[in-house]
Amino acid sequence: MMVPSDTTSLDYWMNWNFLLCLIWVVGSMFIASFLIWRYEGSHNSKTYKEATRLEWDWDLYDREAWMPCVKEIHPGWLLAFRIIAFCLLFSACTADVVQVGTDLFYYYTQWTFTLVIFYFAFGSLLSAYGLFWQHKMFAVRSLDVNAHQAIYEPLHNGDLETASSQHGGCCFLQSAAFWGYVFQILYQITAGASMLTDSVYWLVIVPFLTINEYPMNFLTILAHSLNLVFLLGETALNSLRFPWFRISYFIFLTAFYVIFNWIVHACVQTWWPYPFLDLTMEYSPLWYLVVALLHLPCYYIFALIVNIKYRVLARWFPNSYQCSR
Repeated sequence: MMVPSDTTSLDYWMNWNFLLCLIWVVGSMFIASFLIWRYEGSHNSKTYKEATRLEWDWDLYDREAWMPCVKEIHPGWLLAFRIIAFCLLFSACTADVVQVGTDLFYYYTQWTFTLVIFYFAFGSLLSAYGLFWQHKMFAVRSLDVNAHQAIYEPLHNGDLETASSQHGGCCFLQSAAFWGYVFQILYQITAGASMLTDSVYWLVIVPFLTINEYPMNFLTILAHSLNLVFLLGETALNSLRFPWFRISYFIFLTAFYVIFNWIVHACVQTWWPYPFLDLTMEYSPLWYLVVALLHLPCYYIFALIVNIKYRVLARWFPNSYQCSR
């Protein structure tokens, strides 16, 4: 660990370095807020509808959370993958915390790792719900074909109001679809954050900071690779979309992490989890700016991977491809 700076002193914060870093963080949050307001909040605007292609179709959000990208893959395989990923990631995280302690949660990596674990736990629940719903639809069809058509066809065509009125109310369906929508946002946050943590670790920390006795062990290496490996496997199987403007939520995650560290260090004299967060470091505003700009390639490289997957599946499996875009 690095020697702690006297961060509780007022002189530490009242300088140009902190002011510039504050501008980068607050400015990023302002841009993120604008994107959310423009594309997520303005449901009646033409720009919103064009950008999201009517993403508030509840039925789509519902199915995307648990439906694989091609019909040949049974949803049970996606459920099994998510359960296995959750168990392995949770085990690795628990072992790391037992070995190092709760100080791990000062690191952005641990925030990201915990978020990925929660993502797969949440995804497992939604996949289990999807399998239950699919089984229920098949049961209805086996009992009464006409009843199945009356319930399933409006649901399949996106007519939630008709389907829900015939099947016991709209609230249940909309609630399930709302959580599918939240799950999609969580997917995009974890994808961007995992790309950022792994790229900073392997491209900055390992080559340049290990000489300063930066801690490295098997579990640390695992934490900076296993998350992205499982997310890429998840991407290969799922049918989730990846709207570009939701980089805003990823930006908020990093901004909250930085502000959290500032508050902690303003109250307690302790060590910085990353040397470039220390405001006394030479060119610290430049480091903050570089990390902020890294959000763009980290997020959009993953978005490009998702887009390539869509194109490949649409070409190779035109009759069974079931991703929304």
